[in-house]
Amino acid sequence: MLQTPESRGLPVPQAEGEKDGGHDGETRARTASQERPKEELGAGREEGAAEPALTRKGARALAAKALARRRACRRLNRTVAELVQFLLVKDKKKSPITRSEMVKYVIGDLKTLFPDIIARAAEHLRYVFGFELKQFDRKHHTYILINKLKPLEEEEEEEDLGGDGPRLGLLMMILGLIYMRGNRAREAQVWEMLHRLGMQPSKYHFLFGYPKRLIMEDFVQQRYLSYRRVPHTSPPEYEFSWGPRSNLEISKMKVLGFVAKLHKKEPQHWPVQYREALADEADRARAKARAEASMRARASARAGIHLW
Repeated sequence: MLQTPESRGLPVPQAEGEKDGGHDGETRARTASQERPKEELGAGREEGAAEPALTRKGARALAAKALARRRACRRLNRTVAELVQFLLVKDKKKSPITRSEMVKYVIGDLKTLFPDIIARAAEHLRYVFGFELKQFDRKHHTYILINKLKPLEEEEEEEDLGGDGPRLGLLMMILGLIYMRGNRAREAQVWEMLHRLGMQPSKYHFLFGYPKRLIMEDFVQQRYLSYRRVPHTSPPEYEFSWGPRSNLEISKMKVLGFVAKLHKKEPQHWPVQYREALADEADRARAKARAEASMRARASARAGIHLW
């Protein structure tokens, strides 16, 4: 018997009648081909047409899910920044802050995420502003801010900035942004970071005064930051980089560790910056060894002259 070809374009197998020179096999083959049910062909076309539609539908669903995740992440970050500002304002009155107040005025319908939000807010308060968030009444979920911890647990850098922990925390945030973006950050990127922290560059902040003035007049003039125009930009754009004082006083490894703590990761999570920080540590160690050797040589020379 003849078999219907499974795919078009392939040769039709010969029947026994064709081998003997007969035409019955050829006639039956043409008949079988012509009489293929139209419903089957129609069904095949419908199935073929349905596949792209399903694919487009699936792609739209994935895009919608990704967009929803991004929006949820942005809202969570915005809520953390707003909670930080709320806690700082409440602390000015030195009154305890309750969980119910935080939920009512800031967190709202995200109250199921309260543990994560409060933990992230505490990290920002600790490393950026120099405050520790303490829960002193677990029964009533009451919190207070303690302004006793040094942001970097280092005294020498804080003394350089006049003992101002929050100012040092803000400087470290800017240095971290610059370092993670290839040792340069556009001016607009710095202002965007301030927005994410709940600050307006040109609006008064009770901890920093006017943040833009603090950055441009203090950090830049004190040479913690360098500020210059980006070549060949029209309209002109400007960028920040580490100033010579930051390069002398603050190591890249320390700044990378600061960034890692904010993100709850290890410094090795950013391999490019980590390798650069290791090289910087080696350079600093060699420079320190040369300086110590030079001091010992001068001390020996002075001692020799004195003895002579």
